[in-house]
Amino acid sequence: MKSISPNQNFSLTSIFCSTFGHRYKKSKKITNHISEYKCKICGQEVTNAVSGGIEILTFKNKKVNACLSEFFQKKSQQTSTH
Repeated sequence: MKSISPNQNFSLTSIFCSTFGHRYKKSKKITNHISEYKCKICGQEVTNAVSGGIEILTFKNKKVNACLSEFFQKKSQQTSTH
């Protein structure tokens, strides 16, 4: 039986992005320096990496960003009240 992995899903949008590059749009602001981006064409999600580049938004990265966002919001609320 042949199994199909998610990376083997070819479509016109994935061909366009692999040829001309992704068109990322900011989808969520985590902190002042970290954001999540989503490609307008194929829907691929990425986030800022520690090294300064971007990396694919995995489940682990989503959880880390959610915790970081929550911490950042609490911290900014604390500093604004003092």
